[in-house]
Amino acid sequence: MANQGFADKDMMTDVLSSQKNITGVYNNYANECACPSLKTDMMNILNEEHQIQHDVFTEMQKRGWYQTEAAEITKINEAKQKYLNVSL
Repeated sequence: MANQGFADKDMMTDVLSSQKNITGVYNNYANECACPSLKTDMMNILNEEHQIQHDVFTEMQKRGWYQTEAAEITKINEAKQKYLNVSL
């Protein structure tokens, strides 16, 4: 059986999934830091990882591999109202 490997879309999907997991891990690390300088470092790394995730997401969207639906204005307003009420 020939080694087919991953198609570009499969690789990008895997990278995006990995980046989502990585940002979750760094977020947990940053939340647990007692040392201010370590927390700053973790937050910087977290920001970099979020940027990588966004870059992959954007590239996948450009290629038509990650479609998102526009939110309905009524759903947006419902969410705003829900969270405005929570913060009061």
